[in-house]
Amino acid sequence: MSNPEFPKKLLPFVWFFLKKRMKLFLVASIFALGWSLDSTLWPYIIMDLINVITTYTGAKADAWQALSHPIILGITLWIIVEISYRFHGILMARFIPKFEADIRMSMFQYVLNHSQNYFSNRLAGEIANKISDMPQSLTRLILLIVHLFIPVLVALIISSFFFAQINILFTGILLSWVVFHLAICFSFAGSCSRASDIHAHSRSRLVGRVVDSLSNHSNVRLFARNQYEINYLSHFQEEEQERHWVSLWTIEKMKFFLCLMSFFGVSLGMNGYMLYKWQQGDLTAGEVVFIFNTTWNITMMTWLAGLELPNLFKEIGVCQQALSIIQEPHEITDPQHAKPLEIHQGKIVFENVTFSYADQSQIFKNKNIVIEAHQKVGLVGFSGSGKTTFINLILRNYNIQEGCIKIDDQDIAQVKQESLRNQISMIPQEPVLFHRTLMENIRYGRLDASDQEVIEASKKAKCHDFVQHFPKGYQTYVGERGAKLSGGQRQRIAIARAILKNAPILILDEATSALDSVTEKDIQEGLDIQALDQTVIVIAHRLSTLAGMDRILVFDQGKIIEEGTHKELISLNGHYTRLWTMQVGGFLPEC
Repeated sequence: MSNPEFPKKLLPFVWFFLKKRMKLFLVASIFALGWSLDSTLWPYIIMDLINVITTYTGAKADAWQALSHPIILGITLWIIVEISYRFHGILMARFIPKFEADIRMSMFQYVLNHSQNYFSNRLAGEIANKISDMPQSLTRLILLIVHLFIPVLVALIISSFFFAQINILFTGILLSWVVFHLAICFSFAGSCSRASDIHAHSRSRLVGRVVDSLSNHSNVRLFARNQYEINYLSHFQEEEQERHWVSLWTIEKMKFFLCLMSFFGVSLGMNGYMLYKWQQGDLTAGEVVFIFNTTWNITMMTWLAGLELPNLFKEIGVCQQALSIIQEPHEITDPQHAKPLEIHQGKIVFENVTFSYADQSQIFKNKNIVIEAHQKVGLVGFSGSGKTTFINLILRNYNIQEGCIKIDDQDIAQVKQESLRNQISMIPQEPVLFHRTLMENIRYGRLDASDQEVIEASKKAKCHDFVQHFPKGYQTYVGERGAKLSGGQRQRIAIARAILKNAPILILDEATSALDSVTEKDIQEGLDIQALDQTVIVIAHRLSTLAGMDRILVFDQGKIIEEGTHKELISLNGHYTRLWTMQVGGFLPEC
């Protein structure tokens, strides 16, 4: 999967996606100006109508000819405005879903390319919330600009033109008021944006904790921790509540100053001067009505714009927070000229590999090991000895600090990550399923597999029988993370998925730990590991399952301290023998 390339700053980010559908957006924006025409031309038509009525001296029965001009203008304006509104709605209905889909899928693709470490340190709910927030908040931002702020600006331009025809001082008063209005808005913009940004961050944290609690509802019920979860979340809720208050209070302070400016700029300034000029005989009755109506229309438009400024700052804050998930660079990336991995044998080689987790001591130092093609290798050792890390490095879930890992003489750091993982089947100790059908979950191993191939893999994994007992069979939905299935059933579905994939390298990480001994034996016979034409790596605490391996590697504190077959290791009477004798019921104790 290639990494999507787009800007990491908000304005360039918006422009990147907006320009893809610029023609549609521009046409829709032009039709949105119907409100500007409605708010400024109606007062002009009314002025014309009043002037005709007040100056008409003929018979009232013959007044139609004199009144026809403003009436026809009014009807024409009404038709134009209504057509503009309808076309704007239709075009935005086409634009918005496509615009949001572009953003959502691009962000989703970018996040998917993050490393395993990224997801280990973040809540899935918080990430999902940000992916969901970005397209919705950007849409609201654009609608505010197109539906409100641009029409207000155009209405100001039209009004200024008409006022200038009457008296240039009216234009000066209007523009002066607008300048002071904008100055107040911009003076508060920084503090409003920061407060909204902080609130958006606390809101994402809260949503992440809520999702985390809900996804672990079985633990909450098992330990009767309803009240504990409420108390735990209340801390994050109080933080969100306090930051929400600060955000809203900052905006209310701005509104207070805008209110004062509207009173002095419009009520006293514009209307006072208008009445003065009327008293002087410089304005007609129609012009007085025009100035009064237009001024208050503009005032209401700008006041509505001021009321929406909180939402503007809020959405900007939400977008800034959502943008953070793509501002963090990928830890593990493909080289510029990376090629797909091609496996013909399945030989795995560690050459002087040194690796440590962040802020931890070294796990491996100058490790050298060769796993021959088609070899069946078992990994044993106490928890934390390095077995899972060894597997994660083969999958390139982490970058090594020194050395290289090769598969069939190809450095895995120089090939495409997706091609690497396509060539490896992995059965984890705790498999997680999608909330999709059983058929979809198994077919995930090979998307082009037929239904019959899925069923054959299911039979080998010994899950066909229990699947048949579900009312909908393979079309049964398994619940979030496979919650409707038992641990053993989930493990068998994961095994069926790996069997179906049939990759050159097979890794089993305690793949049968949740199964009873009889089922485990049946699955091993179905897998027939010894006959597989694959390179197989098996991690097992039940050491008896490794007795038939070609080779067993014994890990201790990141080092391979012993290796050989089961019989060879037992005869050494060393660490492996100690592990063997310590087992109770066939499992290795946790130490």
